[in-house]
Amino acid sequence: MAKMKVGAQLYTCRRTCQTIEGLADTLRKLKKIGYNYVQISGIGAFDPKQVAQVLADEGLQCCCTHMAWDRFMKNTAEVIEIHQLWKCKHPAIGGLPGEYYSEAGLKRFLSELPPVAEKLLAAGMDFSYHNHNHELAKLGATTWLDALYAKSDPRHLKAELDTYWIQAGGGDPAEWIARLAGREPLLHLKDMTVNKERKPEFAEIGEGNLNWPRILKAAESAGVEFALVEQDETYGRDPLDCLAVSYRNLKAMGAAF
Repeated sequence: MAKMKVGAQLYTCRRTCQTIEGLADTLRKLKKIGYNYVQISGIGAFDPKQVAQVLADEGLQCCCTHMAWDRFMKNTAEVIEIHQLWKCKHPAIGGLPGEYYSEAGLKRFLSELPPVAEKLLAAGMDFSYHNHNHELAKLGATTWLDALYAKSDPRHLKAELDTYWIQAGGGDPAEWIARLAGREPLLHLKDMTVNKERKPEFAEIGEGNLNWPRILKAAESAGVEFALVEQDETYGRDPLDCLAVSYRNLKAMGAAF
């Protein structure tokens, strides 16, 4: 089994990735920190060829993406073409519109999924779903997220679990990773702490309260290919500085980049 590689989720640095010059500068700085892989998400609306050129110029690989579900459905061929241009085999969605989070909405998504997934498979790509905490709301005797994976074809739907949001939904990140072993090419690494007002906050990896030795061991055992460091909010700190802290801490834990 190949060792899991750790990359950076560009959504963390979205504010500096809205111009092509800003994207190039951000990638250059990530490379200097030690990251070799990125997830493209939250960047400006650029010509995909420009993005491919910047990735090549700065020596980083796009290992996965986030795009809207509507785009996958209406422009599947274009989505495939973009991912081929970026040499990326792991497209994903960051979530669904609110109307999908019900029994009827789940049924709708499961009916829409196969035609899209089959086209991606034919192009040598898989398709992953990224969760937040609302998918862990109860849906009868189970949760929406449990039902999603129980009722979908593993060929059509993979997982991009998010450690922070699983924890925020009352789940156990390591247990969820183990539960979906063999079905999760991607994982979001995101730490959680709590402030003095008793509110949860995002934190650099290793600076919060999640059990990282257990999570990383579960991810390696489950066959995760790429784990992406993400910090939704940095509370006034430079996002690149936060990603550097996460890099150093993960490096000390034995993670590979």
